[in-house]
Amino acid sequence: MWLPFTQMKDYNQNPLIIESAEGIKVKDTEGKEYYDGFSSVWLNPHGHRKAELDQAIRQQLEMIAHSTLLGMTNIPATELAEKLVHLTPEGLTRVFYSDSGATSVEIALKMAFQYWYNKGNRSKKKFVTMKNGYHGDTIGAVSVGALDIFHKVYQPLLFDSFKVPYPYPYRHPSGDPETCREECLAELQQVLEQHHEEIAALIVEPMIQGAGGMIVMPSGFLKGVERLCRQYNVLFITDEVATGFGRTGEMFAVNHEGVIPDIMTMGKMLTGGYLPVAATVTTEEIYQAFYADYTELKTFFHGHSYTGNQLGCAVALANLELYEKEKLIPQVQEKSTFVSTLLEEFQQLEHIGNIRQIGLMVGLELVQNKESKEPFEWAKRMGYHTSLKMRELGMLTRPMGDTLVFMPPLASTESELEAMLAIMKQAIQQVTNS
Repeated sequence: MWLPFTQMKDYNQNPLIIESAEGIKVKDTEGKEYYDGFSSVWLNPHGHRKAELDQAIRQQLEMIAHSTLLGMTNIPATELAEKLVHLTPEGLTRVFYSDSGATSVEIALKMAFQYWYNKGNRSKKKFVTMKNGYHGDTIGAVSVGALDIFHKVYQPLLFDSFKVPYPYPYRHPSGDPETCREECLAELQQVLEQHHEEIAALIVEPMIQGAGGMIVMPSGFLKGVERLCRQYNVLFITDEVATGFGRTGEMFAVNHEGVIPDIMTMGKMLTGGYLPVAATVTTEEIYQAFYADYTELKTFFHGHSYTGNQLGCAVALANLELYEKEKLIPQVQEKSTFVSTLLEEFQQLEHIGNIRQIGLMVGLELVQNKESKEPFEWAKRMGYHTSLKMRELGMLTRPMGDTLVFMPPLASTESELEAMLAIMKQAIQQVTNS
């Protein structure tokens, strides 16, 4: 096997094979258990082997496992689309399925481009994205990404996009969130003012950048971005793949500031961590730009073999029913306050520079010098070695450079959250102090 986002030379020195799971723990082939401290890469809300989700798949198997969505539909996909329209912000009315967050973004970019094309505007071809942003690994998604360590090597394959600053108060010269916010909005406005006639859309991770280092926006920034997009007639795309379905304490992160995008992408927790289903949700205005006689050639020529898969959509419906039944969003709000209290102890650690949190998305930035904010030398890989120590102590997570990630299943109990953070604290102390 060749593993994703993995230097295989590292893996061969520290191999891990998962065999089974129960609740918020997974077990390897040697019988050792680990807390799932990053929700199996941010996508498991309820824990593993959730009875209601298992049952939803079994019931669907008795009907049909898969049929195409090209030119026809099926019952679970149709019912899930209706559910998503009710859950997303008012005005988002059309659901286009795919199978991963990256493909949902790829679809959003193609839709935005073709929307203007279908309306007779052939000049709007470019996109605006945020520095340090990450939207997936397909060529289009990488083209609107801005993480050099992931994307630099592919530069010759990519289309150009305008890159504007994402507010990072901890690393801003002033250290002031409001100053940082206003400077970033001013730079965005300058780009839109000069180039809006050639810009199809802007894409952003709402409220927090994930893979870029768990960087939380200052209050008001997202609303400011929405306002500028409206002012300069640029479509507004929010990438909710990592933030959607309660992770930030709201069903979708845009709800924190009452933002309504033109296009929203989603994936990860949509199916409760069971099967690969993603969606791109749009306004009626965008949908109608494609609705025409076939001879006008306004069809959206895009699709995947397993789009709208019945098993995936059936388990997604069961997943969303559990959100309502177990009142999961209010739970996240309460648990995020509990986690915030526990994290206060981490502020005293010598090499914790900054702690960033929204809901149950947490990033802890390791630094060489707390006072000067000097980072560790990149090649020392402090985040990586700390995550290995956590694994040794019984918890799995995956860092973003020297930012440690804590994104537990939403259903984690307070005692489980406390146990996981105790492991994280011990690992940080042992690795950084040595």
